[in-house]
Amino acid sequence: MRWERGRRSDNIEDRRGMRVSGRGLAGGGIGAIILALVAMYFGVDPSVVLNQAGNLAPAEQTQPASFSPEEERLKDFMAVVLADTEDVWGALFRDSGRQYEEPKLVLFSGAVQSACGFAQAAMGPFYCPADRKLYLDMSFFNDLAQRHDAPGDFAQAYVVAHEVGHHVQTLLGVAEQVHAARSRAGEAEGNALQVRMELQADCFAGVWAHHAQRARQVLEPGDVEEALAAAAGVGDDRLQQQARGYVVPESFTHGSSEQRMRWFQRGMQTGDATQCDTFKAGRL
Repeated sequence: MRWERGRRSDNIEDRRGMRVSGRGLAGGGIGAIILALVAMYFGVDPSVVLNQAGNLAPAEQTQPASFSPEEERLKDFMAVVLADTEDVWGALFRDSGRQYEEPKLVLFSGAVQSACGFAQAAMGPFYCPADRKLYLDMSFFNDLAQRHDAPGDFAQAYVVAHEVGHHVQTLLGVAEQVHAARSRAGEAEGNALQVRMELQADCFAGVWAHHAQRARQVLEPGDVEEALAAAAGVGDDRLQQQARGYVVPESFTHGSSEQRMRWFQRGMQTGDATQCDTFKAGRL
């Protein structure tokens, strides 16, 4: 991905080197770790996991920390990707007569306290609608490359763009509607709604990629394949197969690898957010 000359976002909140202490790392922390692993391997809605762990209320304390040049370069890259999503969605919202509220990206190490509750890095990246922030431990990218066979900078950009997609859903009122519908639904129906929400965020990530390429020619050979590999690597079917050795489609909450790739491609090919209405789609 061509990014070095890109604008850097000011909406980076660097909490790396902050140690989360208190009950969240004591007895209650064990439960939070288990919940985080469940979320990672079985596709549980992160906001649900965090809210269950939120009563642990750990404190964050600054610890001396030093970061390698590679880590600092990755932070710089995150700032560019976030800025690019700001530019794309800012323009799209203006074109539709709306104002885009830029989210913050919180970088953390190991564990973090958000307005949605306590979370550990094992949960992976997540978006918290309560404070409208994205949370990311950049060590996740090592797991993405090694465990999920999705290396590359554009795979990393896809991850950020997907979480930004959840922010867009919050601004559009989609997230609130889905949350209300899930509260009235049974488990299977609630899971199905969550799948549609995640696939829409994948499509929104594709919309970003479309406009970033059109305006700034950010793509290099192989970039699209990197993003598709990332989408496939975190599909429910692949994660369940790795964790359990079998797949239970009724428990999907993010969509299959094929679905996640297809909806990202749809957004990228059309560049039209209205084409991302997974809630009215007959086929996911």
